[in-house]
Amino acid sequence: MTAETETAQSTGSCCSPTGSCHDGAADVRIEGTDSVTTVYQVKGMTCGHCEGAVSEEISGIAGVTSVAAVAATGLVTVTSKAPLTEDAVRDAVDEAGYELLGPAA
Repeated sequence: MTAETETAQSTGSCCSPTGSCHDGAADVRIEGTDSVTTVYQVKGMTCGHCEGAVSEEISGIAGVTSVAAVAATGLVTVTSKAPLTEDAVRDAVDEAGYELLGPAA
């Protein structure tokens, strides 16, 4: 007879029981020279997958030229050709499954 074992599924993270699958920020860059940079506070990012999801959604906003998300701090730096509306950023962050707390202080 062979004993079967089950591995418990982790909860609270999209990747692992420790909440990490990558180290460092997820960066998305698109060409641009004249720019506006804004740093936002995002709640709920725990790993590199989270950083990538947020970065991908925000990079889809018209005029965005780069996005750098850091799960460890919850900060997302967005560079765009013109100022973005907070509603547009909030919608993108919501679509990624996280919560925009607003511009970082």
